Amino acid sequence: MLLDFNAEIYSWIRGGLFVLFLYHFLIFFQNRNKLYLYYSLYLLALTIYLLHHVVSAQFEPFYQYANFAIQFLAYAAYVAFARDLLDTRTHLIKWDKYFELEIKVLVLLAPIFMLIQFFLGYEFQVKAFTAIAPALTIFTFVSFYIVLTRINDNFSLYFVVGSLIYVVLANVSFLEVFVGREFFINKGVEPMFFVYLGALLQSIIFSVILGLIIKRIEEKSKNAEIRLAVKLKEMEELKMTALQSQMNPHFLFNSLNSINNFVIKNDVEKASDYITKFSKLIRVILNSSSSPTSSLTEELAVLALYVKLEQMRVNGSFEYTVNVDKKLDLDHIKVPTLFLQPFIENAIWHGIMKSDEPNKEIQLIIKEDKGNVLCIIRDNGIGINKAKEIDKMSQKRRFFGTEATGNRIRILHQNKGVKIETIDISKGKKTGTQVSISFPIA
Repeated sequence: MLLDFNAEIYSWIRGGLFVLFLYHFLIFFQNRNKLYLYYSLYLLALTIYLLHHVVSAQFEPFYQYANFAIQFLAYAAYVAFARDLLDTRTHLIKWDKYFELEIKVLVLLAPIFMLIQFFLGYEFQVKAFTAIAPALTIFTFVSFYIVLTRINDNFSLYFVVGSLIYVVLANVSFLEVFVGREFFINKGVEPMFFVYLGALLQSIIFSVILGLIIKRIEEKSKNAEIRLAVKLKEMEELKMTALQSQMNPHFLFNSLNSINNFVIKNDVEKASDYITKFSKLIRVILNSSSSPTSSLTEELAVLALYVKLEQMRVNGSFEYTVNVDKKLDLDHIKVPTLFLQPFIENAIWHGIMKSDEPNKEIQLIIKEDKGNVLCIIRDNGIGINKAKEIDKMSQKRRFFGTEATGNRIRILHQNKGVKIETIDISKGKKTGTQVSISFPIA
């Protein structure tokens, strides 16, 4: 079986090398990475060289001219592949110059050997190759040693092992020149069998290396995506922090205004009580300022403090009720800090404060709605439409507060699934405004 080049084992190896050539050549066209081009050219040259033993006699003149030329071109493609694979331009700056020179010499030897065939014949080609082969082998072994000692990478180890297997087995076949073909035939094996075997084992190892390279590229791509996602998240948090830094002074200014009103009215007791509650609220706000988000539980606690302060401030006060869906786990729902406060503030100062309704009321309803958290703020004030007509300046203030809050909640959820809607619910003698804020639970 090992004496017939038409046997299945030889056919399978030639076919396998050709398939690998097509595969890596197509990969080159997809990503334009010269690593795959050099390796595919090496496989193509190797396949053409091995076909020498099974082609018809009419191709014999071609192989007499091209046999050694193809081997030199194959070896040149192999060295170019090694340079890209091992990145010798970076890791072996001085030695890489020798690799570059070797490629030029090999490419030059290809036409020279064809000229030798033309003028001197095939036997002289064999003699010339016999003289050159030992020098190439020695340079190859020295190069392997340099690569292993100076490049600390698994790729270099796999590459050298695969190359050594082929070089050693190819030199076993080359012994035919010295010991004669009959030496191998008597042992039931073609001398070229070792070249076939070396090519097969080498191609398997090199294919594994290229597979690992693809895997490494994918991992780098994933890591880059993760790093990008982290950076985007950091940018979003910075945006939220910037908006929050605008919100807090806006809120504090209004609270200080309230204290000033008590002082002007000379209501010392209320001013003192207000300052006590206000200082507690400030402490909570400062504690939460280190993070752009807080849990919905914490948000409702801060909001309750704020409403108590406003109830002290408003003439006739107002009723504030909160209804929360028991299905929701408020501790695990993250929201921007003070994200509901501007809407409650609008309900108070641009809604119920301008109403003649004796029983002023603000409702906060929090429930689950189709996988989202739905926050509804409803008041029985004059209604948003009338409020716009009465006070355009206050509308500008309201626009800042609600717009900033809307931006913060959208940034937190990457503008996905967030919906904010304000409607006038006035009907007949009943008046009021309803704000609906919907965002994903997760």
